[in-house]
Amino acid sequence: MIPISDENPSRRPAIVTWAIMVLCVAGYLWTWKNGFDDTLSAYGFIPASARHVSGDWTLLTSLFLHGGLLHLGFNLLFLWIFGNNVEDAMGHWRYAAFYLLCGVAGALSVALMDANSYLPLVGASGAISGVLAAYVLLFPRIKVNVAVPLGIVFYPLPVSAFFVVGLWFILALANAWIVGPSQPGTAWWAHVGGFVAGLALTPLLKSPDVPLFGRPINESGDRQSF
Repeated sequence: MIPISDENPSRRPAIVTWAIMVLCVAGYLWTWKNGFDDTLSAYGFIPASARHVSGDWTLLTSLFLHGGLLHLGFNLLFLWIFGNNVEDAMGHWRYAAFYLLCGVAGALSVALMDANSYLPLVGASGAISGVLAAYVLLFPRIKVNVAVPLGIVFYPLPVSAFFVVGLWFILALANAWIVGPSQPGTAWWAHVGGFVAGLALTPLLKSPDVPLFGRPINESGDRQSF
């Protein structure tokens, strides 16, 4: 089940979301040009460094690097679908701070679970997990169009954001418990940590006029609440 769009218009351009997407693409091209191994080792976050270096700058650089096209593509897809509405609900500057804080929380969650790991951690997954958490708190009943594979055909199906994000988090949490944090591959604890941070930060950083558990913008441009 892959999200492909949502039915949730926004009031203003998602400037920060688009800027993040451009930076992630630029980061991937730069990494590809300079060599993945060397670049990711130098600019990815090393969990073991968290106990030695205060304010490690790779906590931020790692958020804009990706280890492959699929990694980059899926992250940008989720950010494109869900990020614009969260940015709309928070405003540009608060959303930017929210995104970075969730990303840092995700990376530190990996360090907490495996403080001795020297595997470089890269990717926007922790930050985007926070965006998903914000979306489900703000717009749980919004319809998200997903592609469901039926054999070789993908069937489009509208389902609630609560179901899509809830299922995504259950799978992320299950994988985090099953797959050891020291294993190479997907850093599931970054997903979990970023999501939890998003749940905690959304009520604090959303705009005062945007309710929790709200509806999309109506035709007059105003938001409706339950």
